[in-house]
Amino acid sequence: MKASSLSVRDLVAGYGPTIIVEDIAFDVAPGQCVAVLGRNGMGKTTLMASLAGLTRHVGGSIALDDAPIHTLPTSERARAGMGYVPQTRDIFPTLTVAENLFVGLKGRPAADLAEAYELFPRLAERRGNLGGQLSGGEQQMLSTARTLLGKPSLLLLDEPLEGLAPVICQELMAALARLVATGETTVLLVEQRVASALEVADHVICIERGSLVWQGSCTEWRADPTLAERYLGVSALT
Repeated sequence: MKASSLSVRDLVAGYGPTIIVEDIAFDVAPGQCVAVLGRNGMGKTTLMASLAGLTRHVGGSIALDDAPIHTLPTSERARAGMGYVPQTRDIFPTLTVAENLFVGLKGRPAADLAEAYELFPRLAERRGNLGGQLSGGEQQMLSTARTLLGKPSLLLLDEPLEGLAPVICQELMAALARLVATGETTVLLVEQRVASALEVADHVICIERGSLVWQGSCTEWRADPTLAERYLGVSALT
């Protein structure tokens, strides 16, 4: 499956009666990697969940390759090409690494598990271990690899580096950089480690209080150091 474009127009969504994201609009070109930045609690995770169909849709539209998907359930959005890796990782703790990955093949031959092991060599070393025996970082790799085996045209990654050791962060971001370099998957990345996100992204959108307050290229973001202080509360990229 080739990379998809994403178009979001005037999106309003939330949980129950509470509106969390409001009037958000942006476009992502096929094969592009966009970093979604903002302080904690500003609506980034809700935005990702809304794209995946896990919140209450109130208004606006979401289109994948110009085809509206905002009325579709989560399962149909996945069939349309959307892959979602949440903060919770959601692996099967009583299945082995290989068995977890097999679930992600979605009918593809078992030999294609080699794609996951090539992207994440650490998983090859752990293929016989149960998911519950893995470290948090290894579970994040497993969750990401399992989603990628489904060949998503759009990948949503929510805080993949949260709570991980530096060496695991490096391995995970190196794998993501290789994926982005192929141009075969469009990526939306929520990440608090801004410097790491900007290493793989080419575009930034910034969320504050559930609204989009800035968007532009990573080059533009780096050229204006006041942006990080204004929207992230930091004086330097971390």
